Amino acid sequence: MKYTILASIIALVMVASVSADPDLVLYFSFDNFGDVVPDESGKGNDGMIMGSVVMDADGNRGGAASFADEGYIDLEGANFPASDIPVEAMTLCAWAKVEDTGGHHAIFNARANDETWVIHPELRSDGGFRWLLRAAGGNTIFDIRAGSWTPGEWVHFGGVYSSTDSMATLYVNGVEAGTEDARIPNAQIVSDWGMGARVGKNIDDARPFTGLMDDLCIYKRALTVDEIAEVMAGGPPSAAPVSPESSLAVTWGSIK
Repeated sequence: MKYTILASIIALVMVASVSADPDLVLYFSFDNFGDVVPDESGKGNDGMIMGSVVMDADGNRGGAASFADEGYIDLEGANFPASDIPVEAMTLCAWAKVEDTGGHHAIFNARANDETWVIHPELRSDGGFRWLLRAAGGNTIFDIRAGSWTPGEWVHFGGVYSSTDSMATLYVNGVEAGTEDARIPNAQIVSDWGMGARVGKNIDDARPFTGLMDDLCIYKRALTVDEIAEVMAGGPPSAAPVSPESSLAVTWGSIK
């Protein structure tokens, strides 16, 4: 009997810690991390710190990650679960506060086994943004270059794509900055990150992000403008985290 109760408790704790949105496949709040950045989406896609990426208390919402000296976060693209890789639709959001280094700042990057550069969400050296996705074979689905950012100021990037709608949109601070019809109608995004996936640096070690990043999240669906605003203000809506110790204590106390 007690083993059945214990199993039920463990199951409840596990369920309570899982994201309320099954399409959220990666969420780094950057509020607390060491050598590993915990994925708070509930999917377990933690990132490994490579080089100079440290916690900074001066985030836009709580803590942030401070990237310097070409440091980045490795997501082991070859081992990233295929079921968590966006294919039919995608949203990528992040707060950024970067320095004027004279170069581009890659928020995220992934490269497929066929050497296709899959994803390019960037703050560009010309003071604008880029939001790009590619299909298999290196075919560009869209390449939006729009909006503006200022060195040393927080700005929110929100990139959205839906193959069903054949439409991509870039939101800057929650406001539509650019849209583009898919160049290949209903094109699906490359379905593997076999050559790598990184936060803060491209796979070929180019375009290092330099500055602060906060609330990075990736979805397997296209968020609406209202959902983008919600993510900007409070991060991805998710189930409140539950402490296994407190849950067990309360439950066992109630059955004594």
